[in-house]
Amino acid sequence: MRVVFFGTPAFAVPALRALLDGGHDVAAVVTQPDRPQGRSRSMLVPPPVKEIALAHRIPVHQPDRPVGDLFVETLRRAQAELGVVVAYGHILKPAVLAVPDQGMINVHASLLPRWRGAAPIQAAILAGDPVTGVSIMEMEAGLDSGPVLLRAATPIGETESGGQLADRLAQLGADTLIEAIGLLEEGTARPDPQDEAAATFAPKVTREAARLDWRRDAAALARATRAYDPAPGAWTLLGGEPVKLFGGAPVDGTGEPGEPGVVLASGGALRIATGAGALEVREVQPAGKRRMPSQDWVRGRGVAPGTRLE
Repeated sequence: MRVVFFGTPAFAVPALRALLDGGHDVAAVVTQPDRPQGRSRSMLVPPPVKEIALAHRIPVHQPDRPVGDLFVETLRRAQAELGVVVAYGHILKPAVLAVPDQGMINVHASLLPRWRGAAPIQAAILAGDPVTGVSIMEMEAGLDSGPVLLRAATPIGETESGGQLADRLAQLGADTLIEAIGLLEEGTARPDPQDEAAATFAPKVTREAARLDWRRDAAALARATRAYDPAPGAWTLLGGEPVKLFGGAPVDGTGEPGEPGVVLASGGALRIATGAGALEVREVQPAGKRRMPSQDWVRGRGVAPGTRLE
């Protein structure tokens, strides 16, 4: 099938590779513009999807926003039968969705209608969902509200981070995408309308949302350290300076429960009091520093029992 592919981050790369490996004709790739990175912000870095496209000599388009008559005409010239969207990063207007003869489908990292929106992977971990998955959805004007062609489920590991789960879902999404396109080619696809009453939403992750509230229970805080790993990182303040915490696990406090946010132990493990129970942390990342084992940080900063995190 002749396809135009919309995608930007590493999550979208397995899907693009699967289309190419499956013999589909990728007529064009639409991705976000190169972004400045580095301390000086002087180096432009291309999106991972662009690098794959250029390696296969696929035309690449990088509009600031995918709107307007000129962009629509650019899509028409690709003469694609189907549009495939994977973590592109922009909402597509109806005029764009209507260009391919067979419309556009989206690889979404949840079992729709649960966790529509920008951050379904983080939302599933934060909520303590035991299972998540991917949905191949026909796109329409609503937010992730179109009929679902195919779903594939997978359990969430008890210690799995957002990054680890994203890697697994990216590959599961690629495999399920190829299966869904096969159904479209055979004419056997049976789109399943979503149950609006069952819809839940996963808004874009903000830095403030990733700040740890020590009044919450230890299990919820542990899920936050996993959900926001690697980015943006669940964080707290020590002496007014931010520090990110990773690999948290809920444990029973030692002795009398401490005030939320107070370090209970820092010898064999970094253990912090919460609103219920205690959080044991495996890794930390101070501002401007590398990620490190919590014990290295404890020794370097002199963090002792009684130290307060805010």
